[in-house]
Amino acid sequence: MAARAVRTALACLTALALAGCGAKVAETDQTDKTDAKATGHYPVTVENCGVKTTFDKAPQRVVTNDVGIAEIMFALGLEDHMAGYVAPDYKGDRESVPWKDGYQKVKWLSKKEITKEIVLDAKADLVFAGWNYGFGEGNNFTPDSLKKLGIGSYLLTESCRNNGSAKSRGVMPPLEALYTDLATLGKVFDVEDRAAKLVAGFKKQVADAQARIPADGKKPSVFLYDDGRDKPLTSGVYAGPHDIITKAGGDHVMKDLKDSWTSVSWETVVERDPDVIVINNYGDVTAEQKKAFLKSYGPLANVSAVKNDRIFVLDYVDLVESPRNPAAIAALADYLKGVRTG
Repeated sequence: MAARAVRTALACLTALALAGCGAKVAETDQTDKTDAKATGHYPVTVENCGVKTTFDKAPQRVVTNDVGIAEIMFALGLEDHMAGYVAPDYKGDRESVPWKDGYQKVKWLSKKEITKEIVLDAKADLVFAGWNYGFGEGNNFTPDSLKKLGIGSYLLTESCRNNGSAKSRGVMPPLEALYTDLATLGKVFDVEDRAAKLVAGFKKQVADAQARIPADGKKPSVFLYDDGRDKPLTSGVYAGPHDIITKAGGDHVMKDLKDSWTSVSWETVVERDPDVIVINNYGDVTAEQKKAFLKSYGPLANVSAVKNDRIFVLDYVDLVESPRNPAAIAALADYLKGVRTG
């Protein structure tokens, strides 16, 4: 679409938004309000990343960004409330998850970066994304910029900015962030019972995994390797891997990083000498290529995980906030048991 055409479309849609279309940020018509209030549930006010928002009815045309966020909606059974999802050409397993049908029911809008044009074409009334999970000032795709178009936003809690900082993310432990989003979205879409059942099931799955962890012995120390050659991208205390590692019986070597996803130096990795390295499997660089690099990179030669070939692979959607986190804890817990006794 030519730049002039895009500007014209945005201007027209902005005018429509001001006239009353869109998500909660714009007024719904009186019929919709009457129908919503008749259920006894709406209006409902929720807090998301420190911002309170009131919904007069459930959003009907949600667009999500990234795989884990789409699967949160799928797990809640909200496919009928979605206009589509944006995600890269994800090659991981979609068939073994209980909510696999969501991928068949909901339109895959784009394999590239989410944009205003995509959500406008989808006639979205709400965008569910996160800071650095679609939202960012650099591309002028923010909740504020969408609000001007009459489109509401819901932020992934894992990505909430810490104390207003544009760099540091994370305001609560990762699993708590997942449970918070499930409960909050349960209120927004009037599926609180479904959300509560999911959370209870996930907590049981984690508890069952922890019950299998040996009570004696030293906790294996674990480093999460996302990607990067010059400097490794890893997880701090507020990203999914922290809870996955610690609740699986490991000692997260980067637990002192008060951030979600961030870079460190290889010198720090060598100094902390992890017993296990968990590889985040995603992107154009395969897990096998990442493993080959770790094993061939000279400075890591004497790191315990590399020397003993203790490298475990989890998928990207296992490690970002998603309903797959509890299963990832169980899988890693079983692996770490062998490290304790091996």
